Amino acid sequence: MLSTPVVMTIAGSDSGGGAGIEADIKTFAAFGVHGTCAITSVTAQNTKGVLSIYDLPPYVISEQINAICSDMDVIWAKTGMLSSAEIIAAVSKEAKLHHLSLVVDPVMSAEAGGDLLHKDALTALKEDLLSFSKVTTPNIYEASTLSGIKIKNINDAKNAAKKIADFGVEVVIVTGGHLNASDVIYDSVSATSTVIPGNFVEGGTHGSGCTYAASLTACLAKGYSILEAASLAKSFVENAISNSVKIGHGVAPVNQLASTLRDAQRYKTFENMISAVELLVSCNDFSKIIPEVGCNIAMAIPQASVVTDVAGLSGRIVRVKDKPYITGSVEFGGSTHVANMVLAAMAFDPCVRAAINIRHSEKILQICRDIGFTISSFNRDEKPEYTHCMDWGVTSAIENFHSDTCKKIPDVIYDRGGFGKEAMIRIFGKNAIDVAHKALEIARVYSGKN
Repeated sequence: MLSTPVVMTIAGSDSGGGAGIEADIKTFAAFGVHGTCAITSVTAQNTKGVLSIYDLPPYVISEQINAICSDMDVIWAKTGMLSSAEIIAAVSKEAKLHHLSLVVDPVMSAEAGGDLLHKDALTALKEDLLSFSKVTTPNIYEASTLSGIKIKNINDAKNAAKKIADFGVEVVIVTGGHLNASDVIYDSVSATSTVIPGNFVEGGTHGSGCTYAASLTACLAKGYSILEAASLAKSFVENAISNSVKIGHGVAPVNQLASTLRDAQRYKTFENMISAVELLVSCNDFSKIIPEVGCNIAMAIPQASVVTDVAGLSGRIVRVKDKPYITGSVEFGGSTHVANMVLAAMAFDPCVRAAINIRHSEKILQICRDIGFTISSFNRDEKPEYTHCMDWGVTSAIENFHSDTCKKIPDVIYDRGGFGKEAMIRIFGKNAIDVAHKALEIARVYSGKN
């Protein structure tokens, strides 16, 4: 059995699911480590701010930490919201008792608004917790409060980091989300400063600080160096911000699982495409409806927005000795032509994510009608100047489509060609296998097999 690192978050609960324990557990899951938790406070919180806070008794927090550490091999843990001196003292005692390597996120306020640290707890944070911690990850406002240095630039951040390190913490990372997107890392052991540049990205930032510290903790638990872990954590947070989903009426939460879910969808789409292509080339009848320019098939991931979100053949399916033959391979961005058709269709119905092009003839169109496929068309001669033919053509055909059902998109869209352009029939469906089956049904009827 493979060993999975176990990590812990000791923090407050965000009822809105954007920050705190909730953000940490999602982040741990995304990094493939097992996340445990000790809840310090329960907040009534949403994207607009913190409405109320209930601090758990320190003994309850201690019991949670003991329960986890007495059963699981926890080496790395992170702290978040520790609102009072009493809570900080309890956490410090248990962390020392269980020899935990701590990443301290010195949470002082919520991104959406609201104080999360009592003023009398600041001294305890500095003297009781940072004095033996491995890493701390303040933003510039927290770093200014801890160091007493007003941070306006990178040099100020470096000086503040050195000052914070004097409390005993080994590594200080001043995160630059509120400065110039660059993080400053000060290693007190080697007395060196490192700057990791970044980019400002658009999106919701609620939970970004928690997510960064949790990412860093997960990476350190997996054996990465501090610089490697900091770089990975920064990239992870930038991606989580850029893929945030607008929820609520305030500051949108970051999306920790965006990359994981996207990778899963890409894999499923790729697998579906492979199966569809294998279906097509296994049927010799299909060769009879392959166009002169060859056939291509494509399928998009959900929420696709660009061509590289669409898997297609880098070559074509062509006819060789009355058999279908593949040139190229399935790749994302493999077919710009068919990808643009799919993206245009998805603008009307996100469930229609695949298309294939086949040979045009009146006989094939009649077969489509006989099967019961809905049909629409466009005229290439009517294409406005400076528009992409497939974007405009598919959009025009869909807008002109009239259905007695609730369908928004026809099964078939065709055009009769133009100067230097072969007439073409295009079949649309929910996935690549779906359109492959439609194409094979047409091919079999065309060959007299049905």
